[in-house]
Amino acid sequence: MSNGALPDYVSMAKPNPASNRAPWYKNTAPTYAGIFLWFVFWSQAPSGGGVSPGGVLSQGVGVAILGLVVAALLCHFLFYVVPGLLGLKTGLPLYVVGTSTYGVQGGFLMPGFLMGALQFGWLGVNAYFASQALAPLFGGSAAAAKVIAVIWAAVAAFVGLKGIQYVAKIATFLPLIPLVILLIMLSKTIGGIGDFDADALIAAGTVEGGATAGLSFIGVIALSITFVVGFFATAGAAGVDFGTNSKDEKDVQMGGLIGIALATIVAAGAAILIAAGAFGTSGTYAMNPADPGFMGGIMGSPGAGKTMGLLLAIAAFPPACFSSFIAANSFKTTLPKVNPFISVSIGAAVSIILAVTGWAGQAGAVFTVIGASFGPVCGAMMVDYIMAGKKWAGPRAGWNMAGWISWVVGFIVGILPLVSSVNIPAAPLMAFIVGAVLYFILAKAGMESKVLEMAAAPAEKTQGEEKSE
Repeated sequence: MSNGALPDYVSMAKPNPASNRAPWYKNTAPTYAGIFLWFVFWSQAPSGGGVSPGGVLSQGVGVAILGLVVAALLCHFLFYVVPGLLGLKTGLPLYVVGTSTYGVQGGFLMPGFLMGALQFGWLGVNAYFASQALAPLFGGSAAAAKVIAVIWAAVAAFVGLKGIQYVAKIATFLPLIPLVILLIMLSKTIGGIGDFDADALIAAGTVEGGATAGLSFIGVIALSITFVVGFFATAGAAGVDFGTNSKDEKDVQMGGLIGIALATIVAAGAAILIAAGAFGTSGTYAMNPADPGFMGGIMGSPGAGKTMGLLLAIAAFPPACFSSFIAANSFKTTLPKVNPFISVSIGAAVSIILAVTGWAGQAGAVFTVIGASFGPVCGAMMVDYIMAGKKWAGPRAGWNMAGWISWVVGFIVGILPLVSSVNIPAAPLMAFIVGAVLYFILAKAGMESKVLEMAAAPAEKTQGEEKSE
């Protein structure tokens, strides 16, 4: 088929040249590490985003850390590596690379539009938790938290649309704030880890009419996977964009191992140890180590806890802006005739609703939605890449039904625990597996649409630039 059959957003895409790329420790690793140092992630680590009275600590500290390590490695090897390699080899962004799996027409929606839409979900989560961290400074009332959430989301959306370059200048250093806070709290509680008693924690967290038993060994592992993978799923697919800045495959691997796997273990692991140490020392039951009241108790000063909450919120503002920025770029590409101010304003309004109603604060539910949405995407992209000979197959015509059917079924599997009584352990991982297996079956059955020709193979361009470097 002629090149004219390609939509402009594909035919006009230019690979990122080798001259613009840098080692893993200058881009991929620090950026990903900043995502995991976001307090909204590690503050949920002890509970796993769930409601079990013992959370991931139900079977003790060792099992909690084991589950975390398993989840971190799954994020790297299953959800990130292939997207990262696709970005490396093509130099092209996710919304172009995704046309191989979902077609040049379907690619507008998947993963392009979906990635943008889900960013407003993240903005709502950010606004909710930031408001909870800042509310104690304004009396701690629910009304104050709602007002803060509204202002937070609105300002972040505006900055993301108009002034993200100013936030980017300071965002590199702000992740050091939560890292320092984690280290301080860990130093204060580490002496109590040896006295931690999982059964006593479960008893302390049991409420009348609620769950009275902690999770099993398998339950802890599954909860860890659900929590970590669900949180990471969109960032895994975005590995394509990270990969466009990598110089070689070593950069892709090292960027993920350090920025994803190690950062996950360090940030969430510290939070888990803090919760266990605090309970072992004083019997304080806390599933949210970023709560200003908890931090104040650890530090021996309510004022210190409020200050830490303020600092965590400040460090969380750039991610809120970046979510808006990614969403705006996605909508500009997929909705070119719609004024970005209008589309971003509508998205910000949805974020505000999610924040003020408290739905965005239900981390387990949010991570389930994210994992169900992008688990099948990452699974199908991996199989597509392998079947093409470990390279990008190229843009496919129209709607690639092998990709779309695999996504729909994978999404249903991933979302079932949230919308029904069906219990699917590690639902985001199951969604990934279903998406991968079904794509393979449908592709073998001939349901992939044909590949469209491009003026030049992006992979060949990039390799040529690398050889001439």
